[in-house]
Amino acid sequence: MTSITAAPAIGVVGAGVMGLGIAEIAARAGCRVTVLESFPSALETAPVRLEASLARSVKSGRLLEDPADVVRRIVFTSDPSTLADVVLVVEAIRESVEDKVALIEILDGVLTDECIIATNTSSIPVARLASASRVPGRVIGLHFFNPATTMPLVEVVPSLLTDSATTDAAMAFAGQTLGKQAVLAPDRSGFLVNAILVPYLLSAIRALENGVATREDIDTGMVGGCGMPMGPLKLCDMIGLDTMLLVSESLYAEHLEAAFAPPALLRRHVDAGWLGRKNGRGFYDYSAA
Repeated sequence: MTSITAAPAIGVVGAGVMGLGIAEIAARAGCRVTVLESFPSALETAPVRLEASLARSVKSGRLLEDPADVVRRIVFTSDPSTLADVVLVVEAIRESVEDKVALIEILDGVLTDECIIATNTSSIPVARLASASRVPGRVIGLHFFNPATTMPLVEVVPSLLTDSATTDAAMAFAGQTLGKQAVLAPDRSGFLVNAILVPYLLSAIRALENGVATREDIDTGMVGGCGMPMGPLKLCDMIGLDTMLLVSESLYAEHLEAAFAPPALLRRHVDAGWLGRKNGRGFYDYSAA
């Protein structure tokens, strides 16, 4: 397995919120980053969204380097063959087993056998994805948290199939190269953090569904009473209600515990296309924001 140098050439698949955030922090750490995106609209807007994020980082004091230097380290493309020389690829596409398996099969066709494939899945067991690769020992979970540019934690999730050298390299990349707090997490749906967090978020949705309190009072109560930085319903909107539904379904299928079952209200919001902040409406209305 290729060792990870201090500032490696890496790939990121997906130019959504998570993918772009991962690409940014890697570039800020000195890595050369190739971002692969298959959707033309996302590919077109990615550079603008990146520059906006970097501007916020400069304003907050988190970025002292010239943003133009960071931008120069990132290349956006729709051609998978451009990943041929990278030593690590982080996939950050839709939370779907089928989509991720199909992507791993594509990556197997262009990457060297030594290149690590890291999945940013938040709920899918890594072994299910690793078994789709012709080199399953190089597949590992690297679960970043949203927003990746500011959240300090990364869960490193080796599966039963992951080589120890892959785990060591992934821990070094997350901890030493990116400067994140890297923790080892078990390869089960939800890993460590989401196995605790998701039941809490679903409980808040059920409280709203059952008329326990208004959305504002639920969020205010958890912020003011428990010291949470954000209310659970606003956090669901930030994560994306479609993602919340997929994660909940994956957790419930794995654990068969009622706490993981998706509430009907969550399903109805997704059915209605109310997906959260990303499209202007979730539990709250963001259309005027």
